[in-house]
Amino acid sequence: MKKERKIPMRKCIGCGQQKPKKDLIRVVKTKENEVFVDRTGKANGRGAYICDNLECLNGAIKTRALNRAFEMEIKNEQYEDLKNSISK
Repeated sequence: MKKERKIPMRKCIGCGQQKPKKDLIRVVKTKENEVFVDRTGKANGRGAYICDNLECLNGAIKTRALNRAFEMEIKNEQYEDLKNSISK
């Protein structure tokens, strides 16, 4: 009898939907307050997950969800970098 593997689920901070971890993009804040997209999912720092589309990122920007998740003020330049990374 085979055991079924548990699929790690994460919540998108833009739309609030629970999705498999591999379907989401991880955004990381390091100790130096750098914010960037972590496609590997292994970078050190505090992570937040978001769907791979601009609608969810725009929703997160509008509701200031990344600011709450990282407990810091995210600059507009950092949001632009995230938009460029996600739209690729």
